[in-house]
Amino acid sequence: MDWLEAAILGIIQGLTEFLPISSTGHLYLGRHFFGLDEIGLFLDTMLHFGTLIALVIIYWKELWKMIQKPFSHLSLLILLGTIPTVVIGLAFKDFFEEISKTGITIGWEFIATGVILWMADQFKKTNTKNLSQIKYRDALLIGTCQGLAIMPALSRSGLTIAAALFRGIDKETAAFFSFLLSIPSIAGAVLWQSIEMVSAPVEMVSLSSLLVATFFSALFGYIAIKWMISILQKGSLKRFAIYVWILGIFIIIAQQTKFF
Repeated sequence: MDWLEAAILGIIQGLTEFLPISSTGHLYLGRHFFGLDEIGLFLDTMLHFGTLIALVIIYWKELWKMIQKPFSHLSLLILLGTIPTVVIGLAFKDFFEEISKTGITIGWEFIATGVILWMADQFKKTNTKNLSQIKYRDALLIGTCQGLAIMPALSRSGLTIAAALFRGIDKETAAFFSFLLSIPSIAGAVLWQSIEMVSAPVEMVSLSSLLVATFFSALFGYIAIKWMISILQKGSLKRFAIYVWILGIFIIIAQQTKFF
C-alpha cells in the first residue's frame, strides 16, 4: 500500500464513518479496488483509531465529565446503549465476519440503509426530546441498531441517528448521542482487532503508510462530524438515501454480471 492509497482509504473511512453511508461497506469496496483485501484487519484497526481520535478531539469535554461523574444520566445512557452492541457483536461475530469477507450482501444493505434514512428524514422537524428526556429504553433501542450495523453496509451512524429520530429525539441531540455512543464501540473494535492481530498472522504495512491512513482518517472524520451536524440542522438525509440506493443497485448489477 503506497501513500496515495493510504490517504484515499483514510479519507473514505473518515467521511463514511460519520456520514450515514457505511464506512465498512465503502472500505470493502476501496480495499477491493486497490487489491488490499489481505491487509483488511491491520488497516481497519488503524483507520478506526483515526476516527476515534476525531471523536475524542470533538467530545473531550463530555468524555471528561462522564469520567468525573460515571453515574450521571448521560454516562448511564451510553453504558446501556453499548450493552446490546457488545452482545450482538459477540453472539454473531463469526457470521458477520463471513458476510464481510464475501461482500455478497452489501448491495442490499446499502439499499436498506437508504430506506431507513428516507423514513427517518420525515421526523427531523417535529421531534422535541432533548438529552435529559432520553429514556433508558431509548438508549437500548439505539444501541441495538448500532449492533445491527455490524453488517458491512448498514451504516452505524445512519441507523443510530434514525433510531433516535424515530424515538422523538430532536435532530441535534440525535447526532450528539449517536457520535458519543460510537466512542466505546469504535474503541472496543480497535482493542478487539489489536488482540486478533497478535494471535493471527497479518500482512504487514509500512509504518509511513499507516500513519498517513490514520492521519487522513482522523482529519476527515473531524470534518464529517461537523458536516453531519450541520446537515441535520439545515439539510436533508434524503440525499444520502439516494446515494446509497444508486451505489447498492450498481453493486448488485456488478455482482450479478461478474463485473465486480
